[in-house]
Amino acid sequence: MGQRAAIYARVSTSDQSCERQVAELTAFAERGGFDVIGIFKETASGTSSNRSARNRIIDLAQARKIDAVLVTELSRWGRSTQDLLDTFNRLVGWNVSVVAMSGMTFELATPHGRMMATMLAGIAQFERDLLSERVKSGLAAARARGKKLGRQPGQRPKSDKLAPKVIQAVTDGRSYRWIARDLGINKNTVLDIMKRHRKNP
Repeated sequence: MGQRAAIYARVSTSDQSCERQVAELTAFAERGGFDVIGIFKETASGTSSNRSARNRIIDLAQARKIDAVLVTELSRWGRSTQDLLDTFNRLVGWNVSVVAMSGMTFELATPHGRMMATMLAGIAQFERDLLSERVKSGLAAARARGKKLGRQPGQRPKSDKLAPKVIQAVTDGRSYRWIARDLGINKNTVLDIMKRHRKNP
C-alpha cells in the first residue's frame, strides 16, 4: 500500500474547470503508487483566504489521515510565497509532504525540501521588502504632489459616525460608561461627542 494522498485542484474563475488537473493528478498518483483517499476541487482566486477545500485537506493532515498532497503546480496550493511557506511548515509538523507534478516536493526531511524552504523564506522576505518599498515610494510621490496623508486634524470618522447613537443614548438616560461599553468605544470618546454636541447643537 502506497502513501495516502489527497488530490487538490483549483481554478480561478467559474468558466474554468478542474477536470484536467484532476485527470492529470489521478494518473500521476497511479504512476507514483499513491493511494488517493480524496479529490478536492474548488474555484477560488489564488489570493483568496476563503478556500474551504484546502482547509479540509489541512484538517485531514492534522488528523494524520494523509501523507501527501498532490497538486499540478505549487501555485495551485499557495496564495503567496509566505502562505506556501506557512502551510508547508504546518504540514511538515504532521509529516505530510506537498508533491507537485513538476517534480517539486516539499519535505523538510530531505535536502531538497530544506533547500526549497530556505529559498521560499528568502523570496517571501524579498516580496515584503518590495511591497514596503512600493508603499514608501507611493507615499513620497503623494507628498511631492502636495497631497495630505492620513487623518487630518478635526477628522473623527468613527466618533462622527457613532455620534447620533451616543446622543440618543444620553437622551434616553444611559450613563456614559454604559454607552461606551455598548458601542465598544472609550468613555472619553463619549465625553468628546457630547461636548461637541453641546457646543454645536
